Amino acid sequence: MSHPQEIPGGLDRLNERVRQDLQWLEIPTRPWVPPRMADGRRVVDVAVVGAGMAGLTVSASLRRCGIDNHIVLDRAPAGHEGPWTTYARMETLRSPKSLSGPCMGLASLTFRAWYEHRFGPERWEALDRIPTGLWMEYLVWLRTVLAIPVRNETALDGIAFREDGLLALRLLSGGRPETVLCRRLVLATGRDGLGGPFVPPVVAALPRHAWAHSADRIDFAALRGRNVAVIGAGASAMDNAATALESGARRVDILLRRRAMPRVNKFTGIGSMGVVLGFRGLPDGWKWRFMDCVLDAQTPPPRASVLRVSRWPNAFFHLGCGVESATFLGDGVRLETSRGRLDTHHVIAATGFSADLSQRPELAAIAPHIRLWKDRFAPAAEDMPSGIRYAELDHSPDLGKGFEFIEKIPGACPFLRFVHCFCYPATLSHGKVSGDIPAISDGAERLVRHIAESLFVADRALHYAGLVAFDDPELTGDEWTDTPLPAP
Repeated sequence: MSHPQEIPGGLDRLNERVRQDLQWLEIPTRPWVPPRMADGRRVVDVAVVGAGMAGLTVSASLRRCGIDNHIVLDRAPAGHEGPWTTYARMETLRSPKSLSGPCMGLASLTFRAWYEHRFGPERWEALDRIPTGLWMEYLVWLRTVLAIPVRNETALDGIAFREDGLLALRLLSGGRPETVLCRRLVLATGRDGLGGPFVPPVVAALPRHAWAHSADRIDFAALRGRNVAVIGAGASAMDNAATALESGARRVDILLRRRAMPRVNKFTGIGSMGVVLGFRGLPDGWKWRFMDCVLDAQTPPPRASVLRVSRWPNAFFHLGCGVESATFLGDGVRLETSRGRLDTHHVIAATGFSADLSQRPELAAIAPHIRLWKDRFAPAAEDMPSGIRYAELDHSPDLGKGFEFIEKIPGACPFLRFVHCFCYPATLSHGKVSGDIPAISDGAERLVRHIAESLFVADRALHYAGLVAFDDPELTGDEWTDTPLPAP
């Protein structure tokens, strides 16, 4: 998708505006966390894993609160963080263009400000939805203008807790092992943050070259002239089907288990600051009830994504078509479905993600200690009107007020509270504030305020000593003269 013509010097003027806004607001504020040394080196106050939208917003919020001694790690090369240049195959974002997103409440940091300065207000008015590639370019700009300290091509390989209360992070940086000590760890790791892709067992049993998950790097050129079956009814199903068609697939069959295409986006429909700020305060049963309603309705694919598929005469939708078995035939796959048999060459499972900690070896040290909702809460019948007890909710982490993990057995892993889950699986505990565009700044502020509070409380003796020792006078003594009271 080609870009509109750029306005010469437009982004330079915006960069200056951002600099001035930050200066007027005194951002970043003065650092206040006392330096801590261990093993002859300074300890990092906060390590953030993930430099996508969530990680960038957390980092910017940390600097805004004066916690400048932090790092952001991402396994991807620079400019390829998050899904936008890999498995996000939609042409445009689902979210309305007007949402403020990761701007920390500053108008000059919004996508709109970036777009209008780059292309002009007229182009903004003509824009319908945000092109996916432009959203990635905006995030790269945000990282640059805010000087976010990202270390790319660096992956978290493991976590160890030390007796002094520090977290030892085993990293692989450019393939080389390294250890970083930190006080707090934030997992801003996206949709599959505590698990990975979910693949139906009947598909997973096929030879690996015969199928792909929608989050895989798929060689669509190799599907030219081939038949493809896409399993799923969501946005990723439509985007992968469309990409296959646009790449020259001979036939694409979209298999939807439900008898009707999902049509209503429930959570978006009730979106408000009440939901953003109030969801965390709901009783547990009501949290479950809200999420049960959302999962039962399922999030529909965007209209444009469906039309992108249906305009092809060789695209076929099959509703009420659940896959019952799959057999590899040598040059293809035979699917037995609830509506009959389908022979195809390749299967794409657009079947979402699961919160399965066993898929995250880097979290092996903490996984057994993380309390999940199923460990503490049993929904009553009125909490699940759908009549379905969704595994996604059962396996969601039961988080504290600052997105921190809670121990399954009290006392078994006391430093677990220093690890924060700021990714999609936090939704049942906190609402949609840790992954989606609309409320990402609000979620990051909630997280960072908690981290700031916990660091201050932990260092209270040092701060008190600083209070006692502080003796920088505002008055020098020559501002007044002591006089005796007048005689009676």
